[in-house]
Amino acid sequence: MPAFQPEADVCEATYSVASQKAGILPVGGGVKRLFDVAFSTIALVSALPFFLIVPIIIYFVSPGQVFFSHTRVGFRGKEFRCFKLRTMVLDADRVLEDHFAEFPEARMEFEETRKLKNDPRVIPVVGSFLRKTSLDELPQFLNVLRGDMSVVGPRPVTQLELHGYGEASGRYKSARPGITGLWQVSGRSDLPFSKRVELDSRYVSNCTLPRDLVLISRTIGVLLNRQGAY
Repeated sequence: MPAFQPEADVCEATYSVASQKAGILPVGGGVKRLFDVAFSTIALVSALPFFLIVPIIIYFVSPGQVFFSHTRVGFRGKEFRCFKLRTMVLDADRVLEDHFAEFPEARMEFEETRKLKNDPRVIPVVGSFLRKTSLDELPQFLNVLRGDMSVVGPRPVTQLELHGYGEASGRYKSARPGITGLWQVSGRSDLPFSKRVELDSRYVSNCTLPRDLVLISRTIGVLLNRQGAY
């Protein structure tokens, strides 16, 4: 895919950059926030039938809580609880360690991409479907309304993952993490972690409203084709 090049004049016209340079607002400023609230409200209302049916299926296949939250790092390094539908078995950590003990090569794959193509923790059928279509991330529109996240932005990371960003960690913390972004439309889980850091940094450096709209449209195509998802 062609590299996103800085276009200062476009950025000035679409997002408020003065305040974000001063660190007062996240990348995108107030215009991006207005777009996030409007888009997320429409998305959540449209997804109401989904939220009524899918949690019941998850509970039937794997009894237990159907919603899951995990700690992620947001704007200015503030931690928040990131919402998802549960797609893994309840004792996922034990299952993963048992898998690593039996298949040591899987640990290497996980350390490189933070993902496993054949993840033993995933709930059969329904969990795999939700992860491949990213529908398990629909509850994150609630995070957007709360101000934790943006519709488009860097991929949400843990504190441990943020250490791997090195000098790029400051750039990551200047934005709200996004439900979608460059990583999601550029290969997703097929990419090594280093490439993910590069893509997140590129997005923050070249953030504009037109680019966000392009990324959202590209995300739809990627999800329909289930590219790089497992």
